[in-house]
Amino acid sequence: MQAMSRNLDIDLLRTFMAVADHGSMTAAANARYLTQSAVSQQIRRFEDMLGSALFERDRRGLRLTPPGELLLTKARRLLALNDDIWSEMTADALQGKVRLGLPYDLVSIITVPVLKAYAEAYPLVEVSLVCASSPELMTALERREVDLALVEEEVVSSQAEYSRVEQLVWVGARNGGAHLKTPLPVSMVAETCAFRPAVLSSLDHQARPWRTVFENGNIEATMAMVRADLAITILLASTVPADLDVLTSGDGLPALPQFAIGLHMPKGDVAPSISEMAKYIRVVLGG
Repeated sequence: MQAMSRNLDIDLLRTFMAVADHGSMTAAANARYLTQSAVSQQIRRFEDMLGSALFERDRRGLRLTPPGELLLTKARRLLALNDDIWSEMTADALQGKVRLGLPYDLVSIITVPVLKAYAEAYPLVEVSLVCASSPELMTALERREVDLALVEEEVVSSQAEYSRVEQLVWVGARNGGAHLKTPLPVSMVAETCAFRPAVLSSLDHQARPWRTVFENGNIEATMAMVRADLAITILLASTVPADLDVLTSGDGLPALPQFAIGLHMPKGDVAPSISEMAKYIRVVLGG
């Protein structure tokens, strides 16, 4: 009888850690660029190999079993050592720098799924973020102050290398009343916000009086104003926080256009570190 293999599969360890970190098969699948069924199969395979259940489900999602807790601590050390060895021994490992520009409201949907996975794949590449409004990022790209940029732009004017189209929506406090006030209190994060011309055009078309409440470039402060029901704001549908309400024409607000999240690359040849980052971003935009 052939002896059972005593070798751990590094790929299964990475999937196990992703599920443990996110507490969800779906979130782990997004982080690992896999389907949910593939993640479930890998976890079942790993549990069969080890002869122990690693997760159990409760009201808040998945949580580690005692064997899973024991494995997690040692798995982190093993993967860190694996990645260190790989970096040191691979002569042609990808190196360089990538300066990624993106608007403040896209940080949360890009940084974890893209930057974490990219850093794991290419630990020798130095990645930095440059956050600004979309018009400012396009200027920075032209000046080579960023290496690639994700910008929000009207669909009709988009010249992005790759883009995803989303609906622009009004956002207010849960069960709030700021949208009923006259003039309408609006916060657009920054005066250079890419949404501003489309929003003002919609309000002008409705002849709706409005006033600006906060525009100093700090999205956390804008969200605080909205949560306090002191203003409403405008976001892409995929970036609306779960604790806020999407407002519609039924709330007396004008319709808003669709916008694109566009990936813009510099003209000419780009370094491999930049082109690889673009591949990871395309996966997220296409998801």
